[in-house]
Amino acid sequence: MTGDHQVLALLLFSAFVAVTLGITTWAGRRRRGSAEEFYAGGRLFSPMENGFAIAGDYMSAASFLGITGLIALYGYDGMLYSVGFLVAWLVVLLLVAELVRNCGRFTLADVIAARMGERRIRTAVGTSSITVSVLYLVAQMVGAGSLVALLLGGTSGAARSWTVVGVGALMVVYVSMGGMRATTWIQIVKAVLLMSGALVLTGLVLVRFHGDFNQLLITAAERSGHGGDFLSPGLAYGGGWTARLDFLSLGLALVLGTAGLPHILARFYTVPTARSARRSAVWSIGLIGSFYLMTIVLGFGAAALLGTDAVRASNAAGNTAVPLLAIDLGGGAGSTGGTVLFAVVAAVAFATILAVVAGITLASSTSVAHDLYASFARRRGREPGRGGGQASEVAVARVAAVVIGAVAIGLGLLAQDLNVAFLVGLAFAVAASANLPVLLYSLFWRGFTTRGAVWSVYGGLVPAVLLVLLSPVVSGSPDALFPGVDFHVFPLQNPGVVSIPLGFLAGWVGTVTSPEPPDEAKHAETEVRALTGAGAV
Repeated sequence: MTGDHQVLALLLFSAFVAVTLGITTWAGRRRRGSAEEFYAGGRLFSPMENGFAIAGDYMSAASFLGITGLIALYGYDGMLYSVGFLVAWLVVLLLVAELVRNCGRFTLADVIAARMGERRIRTAVGTSSITVSVLYLVAQMVGAGSLVALLLGGTSGAARSWTVVGVGALMVVYVSMGGMRATTWIQIVKAVLLMSGALVLTGLVLVRFHGDFNQLLITAAERSGHGGDFLSPGLAYGGGWTARLDFLSLGLALVLGTAGLPHILARFYTVPTARSARRSAVWSIGLIGSFYLMTIVLGFGAAALLGTDAVRASNAAGNTAVPLLAIDLGGGAGSTGGTVLFAVVAAVAFATILAVVAGITLASSTSVAHDLYASFARRRGREPGRGGGQASEVAVARVAAVVIGAVAIGLGLLAQDLNVAFLVGLAFAVAASANLPVLLYSLFWRGFTTRGAVWSVYGGLVPAVLLVLLSPVVSGSPDALFPGVDFHVFPLQNPGVVSIPLGFLAGWVGTVTSPEPPDEAKHAETEVRALTGAGAV
């Protein structure tokens, strides 16, 4: 894309960035400086507003760019991501949404620490939350780089790298200046834009095939180069036992991981009551379910109209399938309609990335300040900060946002050739391994102890991270982070099938071997608060 067309797309990018910075400035002026305002937006959002914000936080670049690309490349097997991401919300709604809102204040560690030894729990859960958040951030950075590289020159490495740096800088500004209030409104705007853009593209794809979805699938299979296999299981996860275990591992990670994502759980603290949290989840399920149904149409539409080879030629991981599909639906490369539609889709995707990275950065910086820093300060026998109180904790959160942004930028530059949906799958695996077991045990097991909680977190986190480092994702394959070396010993790309059971097992072993008895009084208090909301903040 060159000339005037390129300028149009850049103008749309700039317009969205200007609008979001305006929202951030507005929110920053309304901020009262308290931790509740910075971390939870004052708990003033309605269920509908929070539902839209949750959808905006959850429907990331992995959803819009990565999943569509995987369906365009692998057909039926690519749909696993759409199904897994959606089904995961049933776990959130039925098991954790209300209980987390009643038991916690700002972070996941608040829920666990309500009935455990606080310092050790906050250190463990805070470390886990930051690890998950950084992995998730890397995926968004990669998506932004692929998108802008297509706009500025196809496979331009410089464009991709500078885009990663730019997105990192913007997310630090959003979080530092506006906190949760600004982040929430950016996510609401983004959710509306994303749903509108996906709906328009889906409608155009179906119009192209005269509403005949069966013909769409047949054409996609023909142009994929795989024939009928494109519409059957096994193209990506078929064959030997390794591929089949990878399929199972990915499914477990996607379905169980959402309930352990720090930035999703933090959204339930922005509403005033547990009932509002449940209604927020219902709103988000409706929006997210509709969106993932549309990604299926878009993925097969890209395969049918562009061909799998064309998608792979633009980006080996398939991350540019949606922008290329928009160009084709608008009239083809070089046409005004194609350029306008591409520019709109690219701006929506960029909005998606900015909104999600803001939410993740806020959640991870909150963990640093509220869990790690505040816990360290209390251990030294004083309140956080020289002057005490919440102001210094919020200041630490802002500094943490800068550091986390820098780390995410560095890792994003390394992982530019990996599919963003695949990267998010790794983050989900770590969340399901380290955060979900300790959360469920704390909420539902009366005999759970502090040692069990700490062992559960590290028993899932360490194996998950270690297995990723020793997997074909990092070395030993052409698509690895370091393709020139081979030190992988773990055959699977997603560690969930091993690390998730280990997290649950470690929590059980730690509890049954614990020298201290469980605190029955604290458990009873937590149970009453979780089920009734009595005493909830």
